[in-house]
Parts: sequence; structure tokens; C-alpha cells
Amino acid sequence: MGAFAQCQKSKWRVLFDPENAEMNKAVSDLSNTLKITPTTAKLLCLRGYSTPEAAERFLHFADLMPHDPFLMKDMDRAVARLQIALERGERIAVFGDYDVDGATATSLLYLYLSQKGADVGYYIPSRSKEGYGLSNAAIDLLKSRGVSLIVTVDTGITSIEEIAYAKKHGIETIVTDHHACRPEIPDCCAVVNPHRADDTYPFCELAGVGVAFKLACAMEIRQFEKEGKEPLEAVMKIGNAYADLVAVGTIADVMPVTDENRLLIAKGLADMESNCRPGLQALMDAAAGAGRTKQRKLTSAYIGFVIAPRINAAGRVAEAGIAVELLLSETVTRAMRYADRLCELNATRQAEETQIAEEAFRMIEEMPKEDRRRVIVLDHDNWHPGIIGIVASRITERYGLPCILISYEGSEDGSGKGSGRSVKGLNLVEALAACKELLLRFGGHELAAGLSVRKQDVPALRRLLNEYAETHMEGDFYAQKEADCTLEIGEMTLRLIEELRLLEPYGNGNATPNFLLKNARIVKITPMSAGKHVRVQLEKDGLSMVAVWFGRGVTDLPFEEGELADLLFRLDANEFNGTVRVQMLLQDAAYAEEEELIFLSERARYEAVSAGESFSASEQILPDRKDLAVIYQYLRKEHENGKSCFPMRRLQRALNQTESGFTYAKIRFSLQILQELNLCSFTESEPDYFVMEWNPTPQKTDLEQSALLQKLRNTMN
Repeated sequence: MGAFAQCQKSKWRVLFDPENAEMNKAVSDLSNTLKITPTTAKLLCLRGYSTPEAAERFLHFADLMPHDPFLMKDMDRAVARLQIALERGERIAVFGDYDVDGATATSLLYLYLSQKGADVGYYIPSRSKEGYGLSNAAIDLLKSRGVSLIVTVDTGITSIEEIAYAKKHGIETIVTDHHACRPEIPDCCAVVNPHRADDTYPFCELAGVGVAFKLACAMEIRQFEKEGKEPLEAVMKIGNAYADLVAVGTIADVMPVTDENRLLIAKGLADMESNCRPGLQALMDAAAGAGRTKQRKLTSAYIGFVIAPRINAAGRVAEAGIAVELLLSETVTRAMRYADRLCELNATRQAEETQIAEEAFRMIEEMPKEDRRRVIVLDHDNWHPGIIGIVASRITERYGLPCILISYEGSEDGSGKGSGRSVKGLNLVEALAACKELLLRFGGHELAAGLSVRKQDVPALRRLLNEYAETHMEGDFYAQKEADCTLEIGEMTLRLIEELRLLEPYGNGNATPNFLLKNARIVKITPMSAGKHVRVQLEKDGLSMVAVWFGRGVTDLPFEEGELADLLFRLDANEFNGTVRVQMLLQDAAYAEEEELIFLSERARYEAVSAGESFSASEQILPDRKDLAVIYQYLRKEHENGKSCFPMRRLQRALNQTESGFTYAKIRFSLQILQELNLCSFTESEPDYFVMEWNPTPQKTDLEQSALLQKLRNTMN
């Protein structure tokens, strides 16, 4: 981890207050009544289910029912136009986005309309060649194929000019989308989007595939009504057929796992376990690899970190049609060809992502602080435009700041394509709207957005976004990471993991529980997967535990073996050779709070003495000849081993393993004396992070020549 990242750690907030008597009583009641661990009871209380009755309803989805799709604005118009198209045998094109949400929405509506006997095809633009959304060129192509009706899924809400162009050329359009709406909406047959200002649908956080699902439900309800059947039966029929696609798309698009989404995701995951679609089955098998079994228990995390990236890889580094063909496959044999290809593309994506991330992290460390005070904006000539969104997510995760990455790769007019991610407290679409004079186009969600911008306007965009965030972001400059509660090693049991699964599906709005373990000793650090990840053996109170930190190498860690650390983590079960064990999945780490307070206190004492305050001999601040010799020999040996960077904490720890009594102040004054005597020199690149340059030809010198040493002697009581 770079120096900037070390000194800018986000603060952690523990949500469960152990001093809250009312909360403790609720935890006790839940634990005793439902026969669950106190930890699970704490999680339920934190989510607002503090009585046994409320907790039972949450755990069994008792409060959730699908909403009437016709409550959505223009849904009746969309259904009516599709029915006409079916009756007339019109050629219909489902026009989707190239991400997972778009691919699943495209597949869902294509499958449904095909089942209804429609003359239907699909079209997803190339991310690299065509860019996002409808275009006149795509409309011309669809016109040449005889299309008279376009139904957009997960796109279209901002395509006002393109839809007008289609209308001019005899093609009507139905828009189904879930992205943020602007004041003006397209003039077309129907605009179905729960984010419309005039829409009163009870739940506006559906994914694009969720809106497509509601359209299919509405179509089926109309058919059932004609046959005198119950509308709810129609919804159940569509749910049984397509809930898996809705689950994958909704999880991948990081939509809130609440209301209808929670119901649909839970249903979809269950269906994938019991009767999996051939394409998804093939992808799970391919992701597991030869000789390995696929995931036994499907969770939202598995979809988000294993399945979604592989589907996404098609649109990012190739063509999204590969993913759609996978989902449309009727046999596993046919689907395996597409699944293997997606895994290959994902490996390519991962390699490019690593390269871009390394470049981006280096650029951030070298940026002036005023340029990344609130929002990080980076641009590059050769970054793959399909990868930058993932890297933006990694940057936001690491630094706790909104981030926008812009690429000019393949640009013919000097403009760049950008992808941004934000944190709670800054609506990214609203921030971009405040800079719209600089943008060619933009759109998206509160936490994720895309844009196009001229290269010469990027510095002004960076400045304006930081100014906007300065006045609109609430709270600290950095996203605060939260832990649900503290957890000791002895409480990390397989029983707890089984109970945590009762709270699934997790995601936005029902976050995977984070826990905090304090004052754990780091026993051993082992690199994994050629250094891409690390395995950490730790212990506390005589108990040991294994933790894994994905995406972090050994040199990225904020701790070393032997140090005490506070660890933010999630719990998981790791199965190896038939044995299931609990393991921690690290999310963040820092020096133990108790050690941190001691360190800060010692630094404050050094600063006071530096300013002229007197000190006593018992404080061990004044270095003597032996102290200076120990430090000199240690640094010389480290220099011979190729080391030149010394974080103060680690230097202090190493010296005290040799000789005790090396306080913060003694070490700092010793370094200054060695530099004063021209034995070596130091620069402080960040607070308490020293870079040393060794004098290759030091002259023999007398300590008594040090003016600082004499000054300290005169200051000591």
C-alpha cells in the first residue's frame, strides 16, 4: 500500500453499541426465543427486526409481495403496443445494454416474446465500436432487417434524439429502463421507468432486468385475465421461468436487496440450485475448473464475484452477444462453448484490470493532494474503456473516495469515455449534472455513472467535481467503513456461518455483515496465487484463525508479522479435502487501536520537546552513543539488503527487538543527529514514512559536534 493510502485510512464505526441496555435486552430476547447466537440476534436488531415476530417475518419473507406491474407509468401502453405487434407479426428488436443487467434483461424479454410466437431478435451495441445506448447507425441496421418496433431494456431513457430518428424512419420504440431520468423523456409509444418523476410505482429500485421482468408479468396478466385466471398466477409463472435471470442481473447491478428485489433474488438463487438454466450451469462448471465441484450453496456474493464478472467480460473486452447466447442456450453442451469463451475473456479482463489498476494507483500517489481531496479523476490515452469501471470501483474501495476514470483509447475526435463510482453521500449523476456544460453526455445511478468528455475539459471537470463535492458531501472526506459488531475468535463458528445464511440474500440495502476483531497478533503472512492474494495466520487469547485478503499482495499490507492489528472482516466457510473450516475474509486492517494511541502520544511528546519543552531522563528521549550506534548499524545492514524506506512504526519495533527503550522521540532525534553529522540523510515522504540516502564515504566524526545533541542535553531536567 502506498504512503497516501496508509495515512488516509478511513475510520471504522461499530454499529452495535454494547452499552445500549434496550438493545442488549432485544438481543437476549431474540437469541433465547429463536435459538440463535447473540451475534445473529445483534445483526437482526441492527436491521430493524428487534422483536421475535419481526425477525421471523424477515427471515421467512412474510412481508414481501410482488407489486402490480400496471402501477408503473406507461406499462399499459407498452403491453398494448406489444400485443398489436404480436397480432400483426411485426418484427421486434430487443435492444439492450452490454453489461450483466443488460444481457440478462435482453435474454429474458427475448425468451418471453419468442415463447409467445413473436418475430423477435436482439441487438446489443459494441462497447468499443458503438458506445452506450441507441445510435442512428444501429437504427439504420435494424430498419434494413425489417424491424418496426424496438423495445429497449436497461437503456433508452436518455436517447431522445435517437428515438426521434427511429420514429422518422418508421420504427416505433418502447423504452424500459431504470436509470436516472432527466426532465425530458423520449417521445415514443411508452416509457416504462420507475424513476420517472410522474411514476408512483411503490418500489423504484428495480434493475433493468427487473423492469423487463415486470413487462413480461404485465403481458402475462393481460393474457390470464382474458382466460379468467388469477393475475397472481401469471406473476408466479413468469417468476418460475425467469427469476434466475432477474437475480443475476439485479445482484450484478448492485441494486438494493430490499422489497421485490429481495424476493426475486432469493427465488432466483433457489431455482439455480434446484433446476439451473443450462447457460448458468455451464458457466458455474467452467468457473469451477476441471476436477473441481461447483459452488454448493449459491449466494449473492458468489453471483457477484464469480458469475457476474464472467458475463460482464463479454461486453467489456469482446461482444456482449456471447453472454446472451450463453443464457439462451437450451443445452449444457452448447452452452459450454460460450462458457469457456467467457472464462477466457475474463482472464484477459483480469490481466488488463491489474495493469490499469497499478498505473492508476501510482498516478494517485503522485497527484497533488488538492486534486484528489474529494473526488479522484484520472485519464489515460490507452486504458481499455471496458475495464475502467471495474478499476474505478477498486479505487473507491481502497481510498474511500468517488472516482472517475477516463480513457481516450480508439477516440477519433479527442473525446474520452469515462466510468465513475461513488460513495454514500455523493450522488454521482447529480454531480455530473452540475458539470454538464463540460460533458458530451452522461447518465447512470447515484453510485455509478458513465460519461463522455473532451480531453481539454478534463482538468476543469476535475476541479468542478471537487468543488461540488466540497459543498455537497456530508461528513468526513473519506467513506467511513462500518462494522456491525465486534467478534472474538471463539465466536467464529460454523454454527454462526449457517445462521448468517438465514439473512441472505445480501447486497445493497442488506449488506453482508462486517465484523471487527481488535488486538490480534499477526503470526504469519503467506502469499497466494502468485502474490495476488495473501493468507494471514493470526491469534488472540490463545486461539488462532486464518484470514484471507483477496486482491492484496504482501507489500500492500498495513501490518507485518508480529504486529498487533485491528481487522475488519467477513466470515466464510472454506472447504478443503472434505473438511469445512471457518475463515475470515479481510476487508480492511490497521494497527491496533491501543498501539495507535501509544504511538500518537509518543509522537506528540516528540513534537513538544522539539518545540523546546523540557523532559526528564526517565522518559528515554535523549539518545546516547550506544543508541546511535545501534540505529546506525541497523540502518546500514538494511541498506545493504536493498531497503531504503522505513515506516516509523516498523523501525521502532525492529529496534526494540534489539535493545529496549527506543521511544519515538529518541529515534526521531537520533535520525536528525545522524543526518546532522552527514552519515546519512532522510526525507519524510509522508508523516512517519522515511526514505533514506546513505553517505557512501562517511567521515569519522565526534558526537559532541552535534548541536542538536547539545540542545537536548540542555533541555533535559
